[in-house]
Amino acid sequence: MTPLERAGLAILHRLDPERAHSLSLIALQSGLAPLPGPVALPRLATRLAGLQLCNPIGLAAGYDKNATVLGPLSRAGFGFLEVGAATPLPQPGNPRPRLFRLSEDRAAINRFGFNNDGMAAIGERLGKRARTLVPVGLNLGANKTSDNRAADFAKVLATCGPHVDFATVNVSSPNTEKLRDLQGPAALSALLAGVMEARAALPTPIPVFLKIAPDLAPDEIAQIAEVALASGIAGIIATNTTLSREGLKSANRSEAGGLSGAPLFEKSTLVLAQLSRLTGGKLPLIGVGGISTCEQAYEKIRAGASAVQLYTAMVYQGLSLVPQIAKGLDTLLARDGFGSVADAVGTGRDAWL
Repeated sequence: MTPLERAGLAILHRLDPERAHSLSLIALQSGLAPLPGPVALPRLATRLAGLQLCNPIGLAAGYDKNATVLGPLSRAGFGFLEVGAATPLPQPGNPRPRLFRLSEDRAAINRFGFNNDGMAAIGERLGKRARTLVPVGLNLGANKTSDNRAADFAKVLATCGPHVDFATVNVSSPNTEKLRDLQGPAALSALLAGVMEARAALPTPIPVFLKIAPDLAPDEIAQIAEVALASGIAGIIATNTTLSREGLKSANRSEAGGLSGAPLFEKSTLVLAQLSRLTGGKLPLIGVGGISTCEQAYEKIRAGASAVQLYTAMVYQGLSLVPQIAKGLDTLLARDGFGSVADAVGTGRDAWL
């Protein structure tokens, strides 16, 4: 982290977390953040569900909810970006305050509730973006007041799908009441059927991923893997935020919402390893949850992930963390004799099972 970045983070951390988040977006839009460009090293080149990535380090959904800073983010070192979640209709989300830092735990709790500008506005921005070598995906959500939440995902894909490189079905946010009920096998199978029908109607069909919760029993994970394999989706993202509060020290630990950051690492990696065993390499997996070092990114890959995503760690370590992790991962792969990321995928899975 540069001295300038350290000073900037210190200022942001004196502010309300949501206000700080908004200011970080403004800083990117204004060109105030130094951006190194994508990290493209031969060993890091990754093929993910047909997408060509210069490196396997992605941005998780939730940071650029409304697709307003895609240009700067594409130059921040990431190999791919995910924006959103987008819902059919604009919605304000839950009342503030709804974002809390847990600095002692290197974590955050949010209960945003899919606040976003809606699919029409987000789709228009995505359609106008300058295409780069960094693939951009959209996280699909459902409106809180919808009579048919399952249909909302297909609606957003139909509207925005022509303008993105991949999409993610998000049935795992804990901040929309009963949304996680859609992870049950019957409901999930029907929902994914509708999404895949919308995908087939796109001018160019794109990969569709499913993002799942970390708070699932082994039999629930097995059911999701079975549905995913039968549905034709491109892969699974493991995992979203957790409702667990085990071992937290910070004063904000009892706030309602989804917990992200360092405490999620082990729980999410265990789910990832279980999915890797259940899917047997037939579906690529994206590992997300608690990554703040190159060693942790490598551990996710060795547990079964073909790529990983970051978000909360940047709250504490800044955007320079992205190229730092990518370059560190390259060093670890070389150290262990792997010629590519793909060669390392799943090689340490059994240690988690």
